[in-house]
Amino acid sequence: MSFNTFGHMFRVTTFGESHGVAIGCVVDGCPPLIPLDVAEIQRDLDRRRPGQSRFTTQRQEPDAVKILSGVMAHPETGVQVTTGTPIALLIENTDQRSKDYSEIKDKFRPGHADLTYEAKYGLRDYRGGGRSSARETATRVAAGAIARKILPEVKVRGALVQMGPHKIDRGKWDWDEVARNPFFCPDKDKAAFFESYLDGIRKSGSSIGAVLEIVAEGVPPGLGAPIYAKLDSDLASAMMSINAVKGVEIGAGFGAAELSGEENADEMRTGNNGTRFLSNNAGGILGGISTGQPVVVRFAVKPTSSILTPRRTVDRKGADTDILTKGRHDPCVGIRAVPVGEAMMACVLADHFLRDRGQIGR
Repeated sequence: MSFNTFGHMFRVTTFGESHGVAIGCVVDGCPPLIPLDVAEIQRDLDRRRPGQSRFTTQRQEPDAVKILSGVMAHPETGVQVTTGTPIALLIENTDQRSKDYSEIKDKFRPGHADLTYEAKYGLRDYRGGGRSSARETATRVAAGAIARKILPEVKVRGALVQMGPHKIDRGKWDWDEVARNPFFCPDKDKAAFFESYLDGIRKSGSSIGAVLEIVAEGVPPGLGAPIYAKLDSDLASAMMSINAVKGVEIGAGFGAAELSGEENADEMRTGNNGTRFLSNNAGGILGGISTGQPVVVRFAVKPTSSILTPRRTVDRKGADTDILTKGRHDPCVGIRAVPVGEAMMACVLADHFLRDRGQIGR
C-alpha cells in the first residue's frame, strides 16, 4: 500500500492498523531548535481520545504517545528541542477486541471500504478496518501538535456546527463553550439539545453525520501558490483525506452559489494596520493565496456505517447475505473529527509556511 505520506516541506508519514500492535507517524521537515515536549502532543491527543463520554466509542485507548527520535536536550538550556531530523512518534494499541469482527470477516460492510480494499489488494483487514479505520487519525493529531509549534502565532480552532439536520445558532457562537461539552459545540443551547438527540440515536443502534468548521486566525498573507499549490486546494485535499469526510467547502463555499457578485466579493478599506476586509466570504484565501483573513474550512462527515440494524450485502464469494455489525462504534464519528480537522489545518499551514520561506525567503 503506497501513498501514506502527505505534505511537501513538512511531510507526515503514518503507519499501523486499528487492531495492530501500534500506530505511529514520522514527521520530516520540522525545523530545528523548536521546543517540543511530549506533554504538548499528548494534550491534543487527549481531546481526540475515545471513551471519554457515552457519545463516542467505548474503546478505552489511553493514546499515550512516545517520541522515538528527532529531539534532544539543548546543551545550554536543557530544554528539549527538535534537532531537524525526522521525528518518530509511537502510540500503542491496548484495547483491541478483534473477536468482535470474526463473524463478518467474509462479508462486506455497506458504507465501509471492505469491498474496495478487497478489489484493490485481494484482501482486507476485517479487524476494525485496518488502515481504513479512524484509529489512524490519532497519528495525524500527533503530527498536528508539532505543526502548531512551527506557527505559534497562528491559532487553529475547530467546532461542530451541525449534527444531522440540526445547525447551531451562529449568533450564540462562544469559543469557550467548545471545551465545556462533549460535542465541541460553540452553541450552549444546541449542545444541550444534542445530548438527548444523540442519546436517542445511540440507543437505537444507529448513527448520524455532522458538519465541522475549522478556523485558523493569524495566518500571514502570501501562503499558497496560484496554480497547482493553491492553499485552498491543499486544505480541501487534506480534509477529504480524513476518514468518513464526503464534502469540503472554503469560506462561503456552496453558499456562494446563492450570492450575487456584490454580496460575495469581500470589499476592502484601508485601516490602521493596512488593508482590511469588510467580510470573509473567500474564507481567507484568494487565487489560492492567503489574504491575512481567518482561514475558514468546513467539512461534512457521513454517519458511522457500523450500526446494529441488519443491512443487505454480499460476501467474498459473491452471494447475497445480511450483515449486522457488532463492536464499539461512534454514534456520530464527526464529534472526534474536530481535533483531526484542526491537525490537518495546522499541517497544511506549516507546510505552506515552509514552502513560502524557501521560495520568498521571509
